[in-house]
Amino acid sequence: MEKHRGPRIRAQAEGSYMVVEAGTRQQERVAGRVWTVRLDPDGRPSAGAVKLSCSRPACADQRVPGGAVAGRKAAIAHVNMHLAGIREAGGPRGTAWCACRAADCAWHTPDPATARRGAANPPEGAVRCGGPVVLAVHADRAGRLWRIAELCARCAAATPDSRVLDTAQPPPRPTPAGAGQAAGDRPPAQEPPVGTTGAATPVFSDQASSPRVGAPAPSPGDALLPAARRGVPAAALRRAKRWGKIAQRTVPHDLEPDVLRTELIELGDAFRAYQQRPEPDLALLAELHDRKARAFRLWADVGGDASLRHEAVRAEKAAQTTREMHANRGGPQPGGGPVVERLLTRQQAVHARAVLEYVAAHAPEPRAEVRLAVLMLTLRAARAGTGNVTGQDLAGWLSDSAEGVLEQLVEADWLRLPGTVAEVMASRPEDPTTVTVPALLPERTRPFDFGKTPRARISGWAQKVVGDRKLRKKKATAATRLLALYTAAHARAEGGLGPAEDGGLDLERAAAFCDLRSDRIAEHVDLLLAADWLAEADITDGWLHGRLAERTLPLGGLL
Repeated sequence: MEKHRGPRIRAQAEGSYMVVEAGTRQQERVAGRVWTVRLDPDGRPSAGAVKLSCSRPACADQRVPGGAVAGRKAAIAHVNMHLAGIREAGGPRGTAWCACRAADCAWHTPDPATARRGAANPPEGAVRCGGPVVLAVHADRAGRLWRIAELCARCAAATPDSRVLDTAQPPPRPTPAGAGQAAGDRPPAQEPPVGTTGAATPVFSDQASSPRVGAPAPSPGDALLPAARRGVPAAALRRAKRWGKIAQRTVPHDLEPDVLRTELIELGDAFRAYQQRPEPDLALLAELHDRKARAFRLWADVGGDASLRHEAVRAEKAAQTTREMHANRGGPQPGGGPVVERLLTRQQAVHARAVLEYVAAHAPEPRAEVRLAVLMLTLRAARAGTGNVTGQDLAGWLSDSAEGVLEQLVEADWLRLPGTVAEVMASRPEDPTTVTVPALLPERTRPFDFGKTPRARISGWAQKVVGDRKLRKKKATAATRLLALYTAAHARAEGGLGPAEDGGLDLERAAAFCDLRSDRIAEHVDLLLAADWLAEADITDGWLHGRLAERTLPLGGLL
């Protein structure tokens, strides 16, 4: 008889697996895949083009005309193309290493109180890799970087602005010899073929609590468990727990205390239900943000993750802003009518008046047509120094004098165009022209400190005033439209003009803003009365008294 000299080992490469014959089967882990799509400026800002690049060698760089908006659309389409290919190939691989760990876990929000997160012995409270392999997509808040990656569930939950799209089934565990016969002579579970994922259909947080009508109720032991583990009561109980997501984070199934875990899951469901409401309820939204702030602060204390505490601070600010919006938009109408939904909040109205003062002081010429064009273009380019405009916009603001005013602004070097004035006037909404206001470029002193959302709201408010239908019917001039803007920006919550009751507006300042003489402002006030912009008006002793009409109350500036 031949002497036994130990187990015979034969290794054979099959895709990403190594099959080992030694009484057991071992799997070799592979590196998690990463796809990175980014946008970068291409040439000068006035060129209006961006460069789209992808980390995959097969994807060549692209030059996307049309500015950042068109670039983001192209980048999102490129990301979706990769996601479709990943899903066709079987989705995330359960045998992959965490791609975030391969980058020393640098994708997490840094915690200044801890050392490097990817260290071999991370400090207490640092995020550790763990959980199943997931496919997650990350988009930075600036809209310049998108990353698709196979990483562990804990790193995906700890990475801000990361969204889990799919979860891989864990690698099948070997069944000991005789296990099937010991359990009633049942045949052993069939392992999936090598190279396939065999992943079950993922269950999302908005579907976990609503089984299909007519479907049999699953038992705790059948809750998305591999066949080899259905006989383990502890694992079955853990997987049977309800799970959910909030703020693009997966709530860990083992989070303690359990009341915190339940609160986070219910909050995630409540935010998703709020998004489906046909009408907004700002009071309810503020309460949800308050609950989120308390829950995330406790979660940060339990898990020691600084990004959770940062999210709690953001939720507190969101709750305060939402309450201010609710209070600002809820001013009563004269006579005790229903509440008025204001277009601007009180703080946004402050910014709007600051823009009016800036335009009055920095317009290259005081002429009403020039000042109106400067105002609208300033609002388009207030943050980046560049903005999109079409010939339809200019014609709506200035009618027949638009081309001459535009040439005057270019000659004064207040405005720079990528082409000719005629090309700007011919541009259509589907292909706008990106113009540059040198005085508002970021490298210079920025006159405004409001963010992206307030800029858009103030610009929309000015567009509604200038493009008012009844003012157009009355053939209002640029001076009349400037006066309409001035009265709306300096109106109180109930519609009265001026900072105080019976105070009114200083006639000299209002006339100077509109490039009018004081004795000529009365005829423009009469035009605003005829267009139902003002409900009443009176000029006495150098003051303009009056009140906005009922239809224009939402445009009032909440002075």
